[in-house]
Amino acid sequence: MKIQWKKCILCLAVPLAAGGLSALLIRDGMETFQSLNKPALSPPGWLFPVVWSILYLLMGIASYLVLTSEKTSRSALTVYGIQLVFNFFWPILFFNLGYYLFSLIWLVILWGLILVTILLFFRISRPAGYLMLPYLLWVSFAGYLNLSIYLLN
Repeated sequence: MKIQWKKCILCLAVPLAAGGLSALLIRDGMETFQSLNKPALSPPGWLFPVVWSILYLLMGIASYLVLTSEKTSRSALTVYGIQLVFNFFWPILFFNLGYYLFSLIWLVILWGLILVTILLFFRISRPAGYLMLPYLLWVSFAGYLNLSIYLLN
């Protein structure tokens, strides 16, 4: 299969841009986050941008595989886009606004959207579905962190 470079770059750029813009918007909120009581399994702050960058690349590759598949589905890409919007707003709700309980509810919805995306992607491209699994696992861990921070603060 020949790589369609314009589509590939676009598919990689969309989640990276969404994540990058969201990160820019929450910079000030990170100071508040550092002062919060955190659970025992809270990773160091430097790990978050590294993990998210990898996840955004995996998401981009997965969306490219779906977009260029012969079995591509508008509904799969629509759900993917909706979950990306939820992903974009979660850190703003959590870090900037400090809405820890609302952020947790938002994150549960995001988790469900990711799961639906994975199931839809699997129908089109098994590798695309597998590429989304680390994202679901990380958002599950984020749910633990979000709940713990809500309870501890």
